Order: sequence, then structure tokens, then C-alpha cells
Amino acid sequence: MNSLLLALIGVGMILAGYFLYSKFLAAKVYALDDSRPTPAHTMRDGVDYVPTNRYVLWGHHFTSVAGAAPIVGPAVAVIWGWLPAFLWVTLGTVFFAGMHDMGALWASVRNRGQSIGALSGRYVGPRGRNLFLVVIFLLLLMVNAAFAVVIANLLIATPTAVIPTWGALVVAFLVGQAIYRLNWNLPTVSVVGVVALYALIVLGDNMPLALPETVMGLPAKAVWIILLFVYAGIASMLPVWMLLQPRDYINGLQLFIALGILYGSVLLARPQIVAPSFNTNVPEGTPGIVPLLFVTIACGAISGFHGMVSSGTSSKQLDKESDARFVGYFGAVGEGLLALGAILATTAGFKTLTEWESVYQAFNDGGVSAFVEGGGRIVEAGLGLPQSLSATIMATTAILFAATTMDTGVRLQRFVVQEIGDVVGVRIRKNLATVLAVGIALALTFGAGADGSGGMLIWPLFGTTNQLMAGLTLAILAIMLIRRRRNPLPALVPLVFVGLVTIYALFIQLGTFWEQQNWLLLVLDVVILVASVWVIVEAVAAMRAARSYDGDDHAELLAQATRDMESVGDHPPHD
Repeated sequence: MNSLLLALIGVGMILAGYFLYSKFLAAKVYALDDSRPTPAHTMRDGVDYVPTNRYVLWGHHFTSVAGAAPIVGPAVAVIWGWLPAFLWVTLGTVFFAGMHDMGALWASVRNRGQSIGALSGRYVGPRGRNLFLVVIFLLLLMVNAAFAVVIANLLIATPTAVIPTWGALVVAFLVGQAIYRLNWNLPTVSVVGVVALYALIVLGDNMPLALPETVMGLPAKAVWIILLFVYAGIASMLPVWMLLQPRDYINGLQLFIALGILYGSVLLARPQIVAPSFNTNVPEGTPGIVPLLFVTIACGAISGFHGMVSSGTSSKQLDKESDARFVGYFGAVGEGLLALGAILATTAGFKTLTEWESVYQAFNDGGVSAFVEGGGRIVEAGLGLPQSLSATIMATTAILFAATTMDTGVRLQRFVVQEIGDVVGVRIRKNLATVLAVGIALALTFGAGADGSGGMLIWPLFGTTNQLMAGLTLAILAIMLIRRRRNPLPALVPLVFVGLVTIYALFIQLGTFWEQQNWLLLVLDVVILVASVWVIVEAVAAMRAARSYDGDDHAELLAQATRDMESVGDHPPHD
């Protein structure tokens, strides 16, 4: 099959979801209302709560939720063939991810910018909230530790990406100053920022940088990991407008341009897909496609991490409710397009089926190198760019996605640590919460040795934990919709499907960990499974209670907001 035809079908399906289904959700399901002030205005503090232009906020949201997962997941999943991966990415984006991401944003905005963990206490109950926090904490720990390892590996494997990766921080800082201090108009800032970023990519391609094999007795990989966590910790404490927001925005533009380069190359080169639609010649030991496909491809179809970003940072910056459709649903569209691009790069970026099989028979790096190699070849063939520059663009794209997710992940982990402190009755200040978040992730990363291999220690649980988180978020959305007497099916259908396949996958993993005698993962798997099933039981009970709910959400929220704001001398929001 020609890759261009597959690209046209996939892009058409995903965009149709935005222009049609998201409008239905905004009008009939979530009833977005611009007359309601958002928490960015009613709780504005200049640090976390900041009203933000929807295009800038979309850049933050898109790059935060994307990370390396929509590249890694599809790049791994095509081992079962390109057709199942293609169908899950396109249909999942339209009916699952967009609804979930937009819904989490709406739910948080209607609840004073509270996180999904906090919302679970209101709509599911205190026990559900406590168990929810366990799942959230473990998920963020996996993301932060594993992405640091992924980025460090890419910086070592592709030294030409070092300059653009770190130079992007300087560009982002200057972009933030230009927007908020110098009041430059957004188009000018955007053009200057993107040009500077691509100039860094060209410079990096001509000036590769690599650390010595050891620095002060530590291997290069460990040094990169430590530097990444030090940066992420500092960035998580800065006001969002100073670094996080402009970094994500300018990276979002660069990454969308990179997607344009990839899709444009597919249009010009029109390479054939050499991978089979259904692959029966999988490597020995490869698990079955059902249910593993649906947890291997999370980001790019539906991902619980997105709900954490939507309710953790994006909701606190939403200028008006109607922006939730563009930021939330179109953010999912951007990720779906990235996942589709990863499928194209890893199935059409090789010359023959034999070459493709040789890569996937010895598959041991999580799929990133297959994306970089395959995507680089397509760009080289389509646009005539040198292979080195093409690979640098692809590697920088992957690194920047992962780095922006890590930025947001550490900030979210800080919020979760503070929420856990509230549950046990201990107030944890921002600086201490950040130190704890970074320290725990570093302890996991280096717990298995100085090479940082511990960062991937619990990663095998990411797919199932992430999808269970999505299911739990959908449960909260269903409860809220039932309370408001609106159609809950757009949330219930994805909830049932994701819940069933994910719990099935958890049981399969239990057997695998038992056979491997991997007691750490076995225990964590049991903890996650028990916590999730318990929350689901509580959520089902809450849904039944919501049918007869005759309270006034508006009055309850206003009363709670009044109590909260009186403690800081602020005015309550009007939800």
C-alpha cells in the first residue's frame, strides 16, 4: 500500500473528528459557556493561574501531553502489523482521546482548576480519592524517570541534537519575555522563535556535541539524567509564563512544522509501506495483540496522562470555556497526527520487507530509533535534505516532545505531593514538594545502578497504569454528566472499553511477572489492580447515586470556593 493513501485517509478521519464530533461535544455534552469566568481569572496568581492566549496554551498542552509516547507506542505496535495500529490511532483519537482530554479540561475548569485526583474526592468519595492519588503518583513517577532515560539515550546517540535541545531553553525564555514583558504581537514572536529554533538545528547538525564517557566518575548517560532533573525541578517552580508556557508553545510550532516536513515528504516521495497489514511473523515471545495493542498505543489514541495535564496545568490557564475545544480536543488531534506519522515512518521508511523485519526481529530500544531512522529516510527522499540533517530533525523532535512532557510531569508531581500532604494533614510547601518529586524519581532512576537503568525499571507497567487512569477520568466525567442530566454515553462507551481491555492486560502482566519472578513489578501490578478496581466500584456506586442527585452543583461549588478564597483574601469564582 502507498503511504500517501494511508496518510490521506488517516488525516481526513482525524480532522473530521475535530470539525464535527468536537462541536457536538462542546454544544450538547459539555455545554461550554463563555459567560462563566475561568479559574485563570478568578484565582489568578501569576504563577500557576494565568489567563493565556488559546494558541499559546494549545502549544503548552499539546507538547506536554505528547512526549515520546505517541512515537514509541505506535513504533512498537506496528510489530503486529500497520492496520490494527492505524485503526486504533484514528478511531481512538476521534471518539476516545478528544472526548477525554476536552472533558478533563472542562471538569477541572468547572471545579476551580482542581486536578483529577482532587475531583475524585468530590465525585467518587474520599476513599476513591486516596486510591486515585496512588495511581497518579506511580504514573507520574514512571513518566518522569523513563523520559529522562529516553532523552539521555537520544542525546548520546544523536550528538547533533544537543545544541538545539538545550538552546531551545534560551529561545523559550526570550519568547516569554517578548510576549509578557515587551508585548510583542504573537505572529512576530512565533516567526522569530521558530526561525531561531531551526537555526539551532542546523547549527547542531554542523557542531555535534558529546560528553566524555565519564564525568567525575559518572557515565555520560547519568550526567545527562541529573542535568535533566535539575532543569525540570527549577522549571517546575518558575511562573508558567516565564519558561514552561513559551517553551511548550514554540516547541509546539516547531514540532508541528516537523510533522509538516514528514507528511510533506510522504506526499513528495510516496514511499510504499513495506510492513505487512497483519504481521504473523512476530519475534518469539511477542505477546498477543489483544489486549496489548490498546495499552501499547496509549498516547495517540487515549491516555490517562492527558487528563492529568488538562486538569493539572492547562485548566489553570484557560482564558474562556470555549477554548477547551481547541486546546483539549485539537491537542488530541495533534497527538493523533504524530502517532499516525510514527506509523508511516516505521512502516514506509524502510526499503524492503526484509529490512523492516531485520529491525523488528531485533527490536530492543522501544521504537525511537526506528522512528528516527525511518522518518529520516522519508524526509531525505522527499525533500532531498542530507540524511544527517533529516535524522537531526527527527531526533530533536522526539527529544523536545519528551522534554516538554517531563517539564510538566515534574510540576504535576509537585502538585500530587502537596495533595498527598493535604490528605495526611501535612502542609508541604512548593520548594519541598519539588525536592521530594525530583528526589524520588532520581532514587528510582539510580536505584539499580549508576547507569540510570532504574528509570525503566517499572516502565512495563506504564501502559496499563496510564490506560486505567484514563478509565478513572472517564468515570468522573460520566458522573458529572449524569448529575447534570446530560447524555453520558460519549464517556461511558470509552470507559467500558478501556476498562475491560486494561484490566485484562493487567491480569496477563501478572502471569508474566510471576513467570519472570519479577517480584517488584508483581507487587506493584497487584497494588495498581486493587486500587483501580476499588475506585471503579466506588465510581459505579457514585454513578447510581448521581441518577437521583437533586443537589445544586453551582451552590456547592460556590460555597466551597468562598471558604477557600476567604483564607487568602480573594474573591470566589462564579461557577
